[in-house]
Amino acid sequence: RVEHRHLFLLDLADCAPLLAMSSQPLPGWVAFSTSGIGGIFGWMFVHPVNTIGVRMNLASAQNPGVKLNFFSFASTTVKEQGFGSLYSGIGAGIWRQVFYASSRYGLFQIFRDTLAKYREVDFFSRLAAATAAGGAAAYVSCPCEVSLVRMSNDATLPAAERRNYKGVMDCGTRIASEEGIAAFWRGSTPFVARACLVGATQVATYDQFKTIYAGFGIKGNSNVVCSSFTAGLVYATITMPFESAKNRMASQKPDPETGKLPYRGTVQTMQAVAAKEGAMTLYNGFTPYFLRCGGHTVLMFFMVEELQKMYKKSRA
Repeated sequence: RVEHRHLFLLDLADCAPLLAMSSQPLPGWVAFSTSGIGGIFGWMFVHPVNTIGVRMNLASAQNPGVKLNFFSFASTTVKEQGFGSLYSGIGAGIWRQVFYASSRYGLFQIFRDTLAKYREVDFFSRLAAATAAGGAAAYVSCPCEVSLVRMSNDATLPAAERRNYKGVMDCGTRIASEEGIAAFWRGSTPFVARACLVGATQVATYDQFKTIYAGFGIKGNSNVVCSSFTAGLVYATITMPFESAKNRMASQKPDPETGKLPYRGTVQTMQAVAAKEGAMTLYNGFTPYFLRCGGHTVLMFFMVEELQKMYKKSRA
């Protein structure tokens, strides 16, 4: 027994640096870089689903009252345009992760760890930190979001209405020169509002679900998968109407007769769509949106956790 006790104490001594390191806040550059890499890793897998989701969502605007099925819509898209078309706008998607994912989760970890110095970090602390981080990250990454929506949907427009962007740089340059810099922030209100909700319902709930599932004895990678998938379901359900409003505002064109834009704000857009097409229209494309949200949440947080574990081990 004495021998076993000494071995146990030696094991604790060996692990002490790692345990101490895991309890210390991560440097800012680690939080940002691992979040960005994790975001890009997840996006490479879910971009095709996002493309289908954006196209389904905007197709419902062009064909009011028509019910669209995810699987038949995806099958028709691949058959008519090829599988490669699902990766339209991948450049903008990656740039979006560079700015949005890195800032959103990176800022959250910094805000959370700063709060921890002054008070116990509870769910409401996580909620406040994640909401602030999400809103700030979204505003910074708006140009990438507008480019992503336009490039993802351009192939579905009638030939005369297509913008035919050659790539993400061409898209950004043309938007700035043809419509002005302000066009990059068209639809920023629903995007920022959605991002605040994403922060609250994805990042904060993920952090909270990790604690909850750990209480049930679910640990390690199983904890990461369960926590991130549950967080993805929660945030997809709550933010879908804002995603619909953002897509319509980002892709809209001025009325040819009046020269005015049909959608002017988040609430006005959602009210207009609900009044004209029904409230559930805001949930058109939910299946691919959930697959994107759930899939990206799982893949992103899995990669972030692994990268941060590697960093902590290297510093132990």
